[in-house]
Formats: sequence, C-alpha cells, structure tokens
Amino acid sequence: MIDAVLSALAWVGRFSDALAWLSVLTFVAGALLAWRDSRFARPVTVAGWVVFAAFWFSVFHHFAFVQKSIIEGVGTLVAVPASLYAGLLLARGRDSLFVLSRAVAAMGVVFFPFESIPVLTEFLIETVTAQTAFLMGLLGADPTVVPGTMVPSGGHPDYHSTFWFVTDGHTITYTILIACTGIGSMAIFAGLIAAADAPLSRKLRALAVSIPVIYGLNLVRNVFIGLGFGLQKFDVFPNLVMTVFGTDDPYKVSYFVADRVLAQSLSVLALVAITWIVVRELPEVMVVIEDVLFMATGTEYDLRGQFG
Repeated sequence: MIDAVLSALAWVGRFSDALAWLSVLTFVAGALLAWRDSRFARPVTVAGWVVFAAFWFSVFHHFAFVQKSIIEGVGTLVAVPASLYAGLLLARGRDSLFVLSRAVAAMGVVFFPFESIPVLTEFLIETVTAQTAFLMGLLGADPTVVPGTMVPSGGHPDYHSTFWFVTDGHTITYTILIACTGIGSMAIFAGLIAAADAPLSRKLRALAVSIPVIYGLNLVRNVFIGLGFGLQKFDVFPNLVMTVFGTDDPYKVSYFVADRVLAQSLSVLALVAITWIVVRELPEVMVVIEDVLFMATGTEYDLRGQFG
C-alpha cells in the first residue's frame, strides 16, 4: 500500500514543471487584469492559487522522499492547503491578497527560467560551484571538482558541479544543484519587493540589502555542508540519524546533520532576519506578512500600525 502511494506521488511529480509554468502564467495574467481593473482579475487569480496548490502537491514526493528534507517536505505539504485557502479568501473579497498574488508571479518569473532553461541552469550552478571551491580553498581545503559523468547520481552529466573528496580511503561526492544556488530564496524576496506598492528607489534599496546577503550566505552554507560532509565532521548519533533519514550509508550521517539539520535550521533564522531588514527599508511588504499571519491564525494584524 505504501509503495503504491509513493509510486503515485512520484508519477504526479512528473507534471511539476508544467504546473509551475501554468501557475506563474496564470498569476501574471491575473496581475495584468487587475492592473486594467478587469472583472476577470479575481477569478483568474483564484485559478492561479488552485494551480499553485497542485504544483506544491506535485513536488512533495521529491522533497520528502528523494531529497529526504524534513523541513522542505513539511513545507510543501503545508503549502497545498495554504494556497487553496488563499484562493478561497481572495474569492470571498480579500483584495489585499492581490499583492501576494503579484509577488508569487514575480517569484516565478525570477526562479523558473533558471530552473528550467538549461543554459541558465548550467551558468548559475557552475558559477556557484566555482565560488564555493574558491572559499573552500581559502580555508585550506582543495577538493577536486568533477563533471557529473564521473558521478552517476551527481546531477547533470555535463555540469562541473561535483566536489570529490577522499576521506579515510572512501570517496565522497557533494554536488551543487539548482536548490544549492540560493535562487529560490532570492526569488522570494525579489517577488515580495517587486509586488510592493512603493517607490522604485526604496525597492532598489530593499533589493540591495537582501539579494547580495542571501547569495553570500548561501555560499557560506555550501562551504559548511561540503566540508562538513566531505571531511566527515558531523558523524554524530549515526544510528539515530540513519534511522530518521532512511539510509544505511554511515558516510551520509555528516551530510544529513550538516545540511538537513544544521544548515536548514540556520537558513530559516537567516531568512527571518533578512525579512526584518527588508521590512525596515520597505514597510509596504508588511501587507503580505499580515495576510500570511491571518491565514495561519485567523486573526487580523496591523503590523504597519504597530511598528509605526
């Protein structure tokens, strides 16, 4: 029974790219219709939220069972009813959700070209790989970077994006994927900032204090995970970690502790801090935060009033 469910989830995942583009195009259409004050803006944008929910459901299997990421797996599962609820509230007349809808459209416009257009994907991944290798070198490490053809499960065969370590006579590889480039987090903040009703000058300042910081912190994250995994620095509670993450490879313990436990937890804290900095520069994004809090708690918040 469980195998059948997992197979069904994996099958649904085959449609994730199509659903992603369809949701973005629908949100963009809704934003353009809202800009023209069209009566079709609301139903089209509501449809965008429904398709967005389907997209999150389609990637649940990938994050939860392929990547074995607890935080991302739970996040994608929560995003399904959250997206449907946002569509319901918008259908019932909560017009402030048009801002969040515009933000999602802008996020998709930034993210999905890098995720789905090979030339952009390769450029971003190999650039981040080279910069990560440079930082590792500053710390005294000198891992070999090899193409995917040398590592069957190491990502795209043509990309030079895999770090090759030999520790205690055992070969360990760490591959930079699109999720390791920080483009997802940068797209989120770019979308929020682009959707805000604020002067261009303050939007540019908000971008300047968020995007470079996210990019830099992501490089630090890659170095931390790469060296922690490649040099086996986090081999703690191996039996527990292997049980929780469903692996029988003791060399993967350091990876799961470094990435899935430490790095992802610290990333959440970092994004909260960056959000605070952006809000100081661009208080207009609080309307999105207020809507998210309302959907989560059912209580109306006036953060802009409380923070002056």
